[in-house]
Amino acid sequence: MGPLTGLIEEESPSILVVDDVQSNLELMEAIFLGEGYRVHAALGSHSAFTIFMKCPLDLAVLDVMMPGVDGFELCRRFKEISRKRFFPVILLTALSDKKSRIKGIESGADDFISKPFDTAELIIKTKSLLKLKALQEELDHSENIILTLAVAMEARDPYTKGHSTRVSEISVEFASFLGLPHKEREEMKKAGILHDIGKICLSESLLRKPGTLTEEEMREIKRHPVLGEDICRPLLSMRKILPAIRYHHERWDGTGFPDGLAGEDIPIMARILAIVDSFDAMVSIRPYRDRRSIKATLEIMESERHQGQWDSELLGYFLDMMFSIADRGYKQNV
Repeated sequence: MGPLTGLIEEESPSILVVDDVQSNLELMEAIFLGEGYRVHAALGSHSAFTIFMKCPLDLAVLDVMMPGVDGFELCRRFKEISRKRFFPVILLTALSDKKSRIKGIESGADDFISKPFDTAELIIKTKSLLKLKALQEELDHSENIILTLAVAMEARDPYTKGHSTRVSEISVEFASFLGLPHKEREEMKKAGILHDIGKICLSESLLRKPGTLTEEEMREIKRHPVLGEDICRPLLSMRKILPAIRYHHERWDGTGFPDGLAGEDIPIMARILAIVDSFDAMVSIRPYRDRRSIKATLEIMESERHQGQWDSELLGYFLDMMFSIADRGYKQNV
């Protein structure tokens, strides 16, 4: 055995158990300690909330019937504070009626165990939720790596630095202007940042070439939407934005790439990206030309509105939005 063997170990999961009956707490604490978990025991909701705010926890088992703040409300508060971080909660209840189950689901509970509980059921459900939490964290970590790569890729090139961030921000604003739901606006945010991630697979010299591209070089450049889709496909959390990444260079008239989709066959998120991506490219400096002013860019897009590149109706809404906020200014490249 090496000198560090046994010293570098992952900490065992930490579980919060909450009940207003001391004997119930002691029983659950003994069960979880016997399984090798770290346990925080709270006699009532007030103590539980204090522990939740101070200690890193992986899961909570809450008794429903407690005086003051009951298990339903405590679960809701835990979920609200955790927000995007998955924090599993098991509700322990003697209530078996449908109304109580629905209330538990509405509070955000991930599972239920009836009292008096079966020890094996408690352990199995706990292990299952902890595995789900570990998987969620792994996916979040992988997603963050890809998002970071997208930003790092642009940092190599002064001509594209900040492009994806701006496309993301304007796409979200446009989605909001169109009245799309919050979930779709969040997807647009990720799609905007990642729409050009496939370019990380292309050579820097090709991306920064100031002159006219050869046919072979153009074919290489046109691979980036498919490459981007391939990079993001392994993550389930990215599946909703894959069409936006793949199809953001399709044209309304069917002459775009990579698949030659036309009209409403092009997903709405990709149509939004196509408009915003073009706008930001036109107002930014490129190796082959200087930037255009916002006013000139909007006028050009208006004049080309029905020439087949974009969804003309969607572009009309975009122009309305941009003309209405033009006095706020726009963060162009310096």
